[in-house]
Amino acid sequence: MTSKPNPHGMIPARDPLPGRFATLTFERDVAAPLSVLWQAWTVPAARAIWAAPTPAVTVEFLEADTRVGGREVSLCKVAGEPDIRCECGWLDLEPAVRSVNYEVISSRGVTQSVALVTADFSGTDEGSRVVVTVQLSALAEDIEAGYRQGFDAALANLDGVAGRTMVLQRTIEAPRAVVWNSWMHPDALPQWWGPDGFSCRTRRIDLRTGGDWVFDMIAPDGTVFPNHHRYGEVRPEERIGYTLLWGENGPKHADAWVAFEDQDGATAVTLGMVFSTEAEFQQAKGFGAIELGLQTLGKLERFIASRPGTAA
Repeated sequence: MTSKPNPHGMIPARDPLPGRFATLTFERDVAAPLSVLWQAWTVPAARAIWAAPTPAVTVEFLEADTRVGGREVSLCKVAGEPDIRCECGWLDLEPAVRSVNYEVISSRGVTQSVALVTADFSGTDEGSRVVVTVQLSALAEDIEAGYRQGFDAALANLDGVAGRTMVLQRTIEAPRAVVWNSWMHPDALPQWWGPDGFSCRTRRIDLRTGGDWVFDMIAPDGTVFPNHHRYGEVRPEERIGYTLLWGENGPKHADAWVAFEDQDGATAVTLGMVFSTEAEFQQAKGFGAIELGLQTLGKLERFIASRPGTAA
């Protein structure tokens, strides 16, 4: 008998059997601020990293709409095995408090399980905690064991991802369309990107899904830092997902995203990065990446304010 992957573990491939019901609870303390844990839990760029239960499993997102009423569709893949399809529908999202979603797991067009997943969050800037309750209806044998194995592994992965995630936020007094256009226009972005005193020298720029931006960051003392942003997701006026590389086609530095949210006529901007390793995260913090990133968002706000009529 062959085996096949489940997003929450490895389960034997068997025909569906009469339903089995179970309530499963998983708890995890995370050494990261509550606001960071919430981002790691909900943002597709981060979820794609921690969702795979083992290194043998890769997760490919086909859809990712993290809003109440939105859904997420992913494929869990293992070489030589049929793909496992996971459909997640968001029913409730209370930032840094609770998320509720349904989840349907299928393979080869046959439903294997249906579940209601509730995640409760608590914590401070020093550390946080997530408690996940899964109300499971298993239509295939051994699904419950797969869920137990998979969620244990995924929450351990989540802890690691949250521990190397940096989140920067700023509210900009301008409509979302204006902020989006300032970020995603090829003439505008290089004018403000980077910390105070830095400038950009663009080599190639294509701000679309599948496009990239190859450029040099030039420090006030003339030091050149080659950069390459590769765009995997562009949802107009909502979210950008991209990969940061050390120079053109160089080693990956981080997976990043930017979210734009209306806030009473202003725009809440969230810039997040999951660094490739804990060492890179600590190194970035050490040279002041948080402060430099906030300077970059400040330059964006000043750029918008300097253009007459754009913030109206």
